[in-house]
Amino acid sequence: MAQILAPSTQWQMRVTKSSLHASPITSNTWSSLLMKQNKKTSSAKFRVLAVKSDNSTINRLEGLLNLDITPFTDKIIAEYIWIGGTGIDVRSKSRTISKPVEHPSELPKWNYDGSSTGQAPGEDSEVILYPQAIFKDPFRGGNNILVVCDSYTPAGEPIPTNKRHRAAEVFSNPKVIAEVPWYGIEQEYTLLQTNVKWPLGWPVGGYPGPQGPYYCSAGADKSFGRDISDAHYKACLFAGINISGTNGEVMPGQWEYQVGPSVGIEAGDHIWASRYILERITEQAGVVLSLDPKPIEGDWNGAGCHTNYSTKSMREDGGFEVIKKAILNLSLRHKEHISAYGEGNERRLTGKHETASINTFSWGVANRGCSIRVGRDTEKNGKGYLEDRRPASNMDPYVVTSLLAETTLLWEPTLEAEALAAQKLSLK
Repeated sequence: MAQILAPSTQWQMRVTKSSLHASPITSNTWSSLLMKQNKKTSSAKFRVLAVKSDNSTINRLEGLLNLDITPFTDKIIAEYIWIGGTGIDVRSKSRTISKPVEHPSELPKWNYDGSSTGQAPGEDSEVILYPQAIFKDPFRGGNNILVVCDSYTPAGEPIPTNKRHRAAEVFSNPKVIAEVPWYGIEQEYTLLQTNVKWPLGWPVGGYPGPQGPYYCSAGADKSFGRDISDAHYKACLFAGINISGTNGEVMPGQWEYQVGPSVGIEAGDHIWASRYILERITEQAGVVLSLDPKPIEGDWNGAGCHTNYSTKSMREDGGFEVIKKAILNLSLRHKEHISAYGEGNERRLTGKHETASINTFSWGVANRGCSIRVGRDTEKNGKGYLEDRRPASNMDPYVVTSLLAETTLLWEPTLEAEALAAQKLSLK
């Protein structure tokens, strides 16, 4: 992201009656992807139109999938979303709610079979879902909602893969609250052909031309998957996700979108909801979504999840000195951060392709080959934000955002370690 701007005042996601009459994105046939806006109403209507079949079966199915039930019932469909046993897979299931809701506390807890997601043994398989954040459902439309949840044992203990619980503890610390941490997260991803698991647009078993013409490009020979990126962009805006932009990436078939600025734990909620929506859209498009940090070995860029971060003190006059102190702390906990920044990241952080070496901490102004980058505007203005370029594309945003806050706001190094690190990093 070029810069961190002020986040919206709507820190908690709410669904109100103003979301009525929204039509969904639904189709298993994406050979014709048309996003239409209905100008007769104040809210956008998104539709995916299926190719016409001789027996009209697809058209009949589309009619049911796009059916707006709001004039006929107060009941809504809530899609409960949670993170599975791998820590990066998203799962979901649906239930009927008697009436529209505005806050997660109005929703019932639910359970699922943890033995089928790698999160509980078969003899004691029940895991409880706690609703935590609500988004409008761009697939079903109307008052229907997506519900981001975290997972607990029946006794109320967070299960090991529940990283949100720990993040909530960090973000509820008075010191962290006082500093109003902002995050802007750049989520990169790769689109793969279904049957061969090879990047979209690449010749099967072969390679396109070298990197260079693909970044932010246009054209059938350079840009692959723009319809998916645009559909995702609109669906996230519809849902209420704080998505702030998107672009084609350096490797062909790879894309990026940015979420934020978001405050505290909201950043993690919005990233997970956006990932779920992207999984659903690629499912409908017949394309495989990959968050692997190095999907193709060789002279190709990997996929990261660069995390822009600032605190209230960093954004005020004299903030550059606060940023330098944060960088010093981050250097002293480099190994702890790397171990929490995603699986397979060692294949990406090689010191090549706009990355720093995984074994060496570094920082610089406008240097994309460093662990931490500071923008020119931040240096010029003497305040602003830093960019942590180490997180992999498959990182858990709850872990990364809370660890940044913990290291820079709650953790204090010894004076000796601080002095040595400052000398090593040329920080005064």
